[in-house]
Amino acid sequence: MSTSKNSWLVPVAFINIYVIWGITFLAISFGLKGFPPFILSGFRFLAAGLMMIGWLLAKGEKANSLINWKKNAITGILILTGGTGLVAWGEQYVSASEAAIAIATGPFWFIAIDKKNWKYYFSDKFIPIGLIIGFVGLILFLNGSVSSAHHTAVDGNLRITAFIVLALSSVAWVLGSLYSKKNPASQSTFMNIAQQLITAGVAAFIIASFRQEWHGFSFSNVPVSAWAGVLFLVFFGSIVAYLSYIWLLSVKPAALVSTHTYINPIVTVFAGWIVAGQTINGSQLYGLSVILLGVLLTNVTKYFRLSKRSKVKIRRLKRLVNKTVRPYQPI
Repeated sequence: MSTSKNSWLVPVAFINIYVIWGITFLAISFGLKGFPPFILSGFRFLAAGLMMIGWLLAKGEKANSLINWKKNAITGILILTGGTGLVAWGEQYVSASEAAIAIATGPFWFIAIDKKNWKYYFSDKFIPIGLIIGFVGLILFLNGSVSSAHHTAVDGNLRITAFIVLALSSVAWVLGSLYSKKNPASQSTFMNIAQQLITAGVAAFIIASFRQEWHGFSFSNVPVSAWAGVLFLVFFGSIVAYLSYIWLLSVKPAALVSTHTYINPIVTVFAGWIVAGQTINGSQLYGLSVILLGVLLTNVTKYFRLSKRSKVKIRRLKRLVNKTVRPYQPI
């Protein structure tokens, strides 16, 4: 898919991962009203993957490469089962807004894990400063979350564990994203997504079996609100937004694509407030602001360079036009 011919797809894809994934945190909280976390994850991934691969096979596309299945299995299990699946587990004990804010540390993990570029990262004074500020913000946010009166019914230690698990989910997401970018499968993006979803769904169901989530579970007892959350997760979260994300990774820098973690918490907070009456306290809001400031600082030089490059290109284009097109001179 050529980005030059389909440049309009880039902003559309960014809007998808910014808005849809912000709402996805809320949809997970609705799904958890009727599904255990890994059954919820397995069902959404497997249903979406089977629909996609069925459509692709009907079109004549083949999926018989074991190497591609292996690459997509690693990506899918890391990003989806480890990333999103752990988010579903964490949202049993924290709100959708809190989960989205905890995941906002994603860009920090991109920098921490990408060892090949450490020399570049830490030669920029804004990046280590941003990392320090961001983690201070995370501590402030966690302190406000644990002391929140809204969650007095949930044990404080359990909530801390949930935030640790959410941090691990962010690490798994980053590892999968970097692996996907460095080890692309030789198939269409649609087929890659389908295989990732299927393997992630199977892995989630296996985890659900080890956790005995199937014991006492019945689809007939799932309320309508939970089904609504699952349908949103299947069609929008697992197909539209995830397809946009994986495609963006193939055409844009991973750290730039990870900027969805800046916007998702804001979308989640507003969606949670409008739909479910969820709120965050002043300490949490202050922590979120500090986190986003830190994330901004880790990327400020990169954005400045991109802007500077654009200005240089414009100046070069103007000089070329001036040389090519002679000004009108009256006779």
